[in-house]
Amino acid sequence: MKMWRKNFLAAAVALSAMTGQVYAAETAHTGTGDDELLPSYSLGEVVVTATRTQKRDIDVPAATTVITADEIKNSGAANASDVLEKVDGFTYKAFGPNGASMGTMTNELNVRGVRSGALVLMNGNPIAWRGKYNLDAIPASSIERIEIVKGSGSVLYGSEAIAGVVNIITKKKTENAVHAGFGNYGQRSYGVSVGDEKFGLYYNYDKFGRRDGITYADVNLLNSSKVPQLTGETRTDIHNIKKQSAGFTYQVNPHLDFLLSYYETEARYDRIFSEVTLSTNGIRVGEPYNSRKYTTKRYTTQLNYKDRDWKGSLYFNTGTIESMGPNLISSVGRRTPNGWYNTREKNTIYGLDLQRTWRIGKKSTAIAGVNLAHEVYDVLQTRTTAAASHYTRNNWGVFGQWEQKFDEKNTGIFGLRETWTTGAARGQNYNNLSASGQWLHKLNRDNSLYLNVSQSFVMPTFSQMYPNNDRQKAAPNLKPQKGVNYEIGWKKNHGGHTWKAALFHIDIKDNITASVERGKTEYKYVNEDFRNTGIELSDEIRGTHGLSYHWGVTWQNPQTNNTDRPGGWYRTFGKVQLTGGVTYQKDKWTSSLTATYLASRVVLPSREKPSAVKPYLLTTWNTTYAPDENSEISLCIDNVLDRDDTTMHSGARYHNAPINYLLSYSYKF
Repeated sequence: MKMWRKNFLAAAVALSAMTGQVYAAETAHTGTGDDELLPSYSLGEVVVTATRTQKRDIDVPAATTVITADEIKNSGAANASDVLEKVDGFTYKAFGPNGASMGTMTNELNVRGVRSGALVLMNGNPIAWRGKYNLDAIPASSIERIEIVKGSGSVLYGSEAIAGVVNIITKKKTENAVHAGFGNYGQRSYGVSVGDEKFGLYYNYDKFGRRDGITYADVNLLNSSKVPQLTGETRTDIHNIKKQSAGFTYQVNPHLDFLLSYYETEARYDRIFSEVTLSTNGIRVGEPYNSRKYTTKRYTTQLNYKDRDWKGSLYFNTGTIESMGPNLISSVGRRTPNGWYNTREKNTIYGLDLQRTWRIGKKSTAIAGVNLAHEVYDVLQTRTTAAASHYTRNNWGVFGQWEQKFDEKNTGIFGLRETWTTGAARGQNYNNLSASGQWLHKLNRDNSLYLNVSQSFVMPTFSQMYPNNDRQKAAPNLKPQKGVNYEIGWKKNHGGHTWKAALFHIDIKDNITASVERGKTEYKYVNEDFRNTGIELSDEIRGTHGLSYHWGVTWQNPQTNNTDRPGGWYRTFGKVQLTGGVTYQKDKWTSSLTATYLASRVVLPSREKPSAVKPYLLTTWNTTYAPDENSEISLCIDNVLDRDDTTMHSGARYHNAPINYLLSYSYKF
């Protein structure tokens, strides 16, 4: 541990001392050379994440999406979670309203049918926390752009990038502004930001009052002889959701910048009996089952450097999760008026990402880099926790990529990564070799075809193997998952249209999945095989008279094979996803409507066959009026059609919040 810390500090000193010519920022065009000729629509956007080098979107041999700050603002999104839930091929939905998670049950980012299938980066640095992400911690106002790459990114970025990579690039310049908003269900939103060309500081506070019936779950409690003692159904109500986020950025020089952010959330969940079919102890409908207060605190720190040839980052992510409250019904269906529950855990990860680029003549580019990360997982002692636990491991990665331009039309990109895990608990160390190959064929400057084959891997997290809550079972023997992605795609820019199409196939061995049994309140992470074949088609239209549109269609057939569930391969998730939106701008008004529709859905509990569940339709309408250059009034309405849809695909039923609104005013000074 001491040696690791010494090496980390030495790297920090070296990174801070670097100098050189500034390389173009990820957040904007260079304004020189070929960039001056780039068209204004999305295929002209510069994409960094897909290849770790700057390229026009159309020159990237992968399925990519770029979401700009203007698009985020027009959508009415409050945070990164709101942005991603309506992206083609993506689903991201919270367990509770306003992005709230339920303690350790943090939200999943589903990509192409793969649960938690994307690696999320902030400014190129991983922000994974227990293998999950509190994306509602990143306010929309701080985001410059979001780059999304579908398909495996493991060769360039390591574990977790099995089905995609999301890179959230934050603003380097902060506006001087204040905002305030209020809505139904006790919603409140306040914020302030100040800054200049060198530094930025922001603070946001959000509150959601009360929402009853966010989830329903079956209850089946047995005695030691496996005889039912209490069966029925519970309803979970949530209230007093409070979120605070703060951040500080500092541009040390044109090459070096620093970021520090803090996030805190608190929510109360009450479970009561909504149905009782059997109780040997006289439990009745309306009686409380348990109550929980969930508190999350998290810090993210980054030091980023870049010049023409070098790029490096140091990052440090740490935080705690605590759950506490009374257990009013025991595991065998008896009243326990003095029962109590309390867990607390701390998660820390810090590391280094270093990359060197060589431009060899006019046709060749080479990249080599190294990743180092140290993970710490602490189960902290409470009055109901028998003893504290401590787990650590080191993750090492070395990667390289060669890009060869064969002629004006054909380019190949080939990559390789070796990853090692050392110092893990119980000797559970891993190593993996991954390779990737990409081919781009240019039909003309704004029309291209590509082929992509890439391997992937995901290491199980400590929290998956050694849980710290009353609903999750331990799974210390989880295996790493490995996969292969195949993709053929087409991109074209013509007549104000940005066309994209992709045909993909994913094979994953030992996919790590949360498995929930119907009628049970517990879940467990298991290894199961996964496969999916699908096609994606999308179009962005820059219309006339202030109108712009976008739509996307995804058809897929995700399937899983679990040895605990006899019968072979079963379908999971949903087959058909439709996304779309329209934005209208005229004078001082901007209005947009966005939607995502997921159909042909199934729920797949553990040890059971899938069962159909109705489609969901998520809609958001946002209208903004700017009476002058400093003031804005906006009205954002979520779930416009007031649908009562479930958004999860496990055994539990989590319901979308009813129609709700937030009216806000902001002022720039």
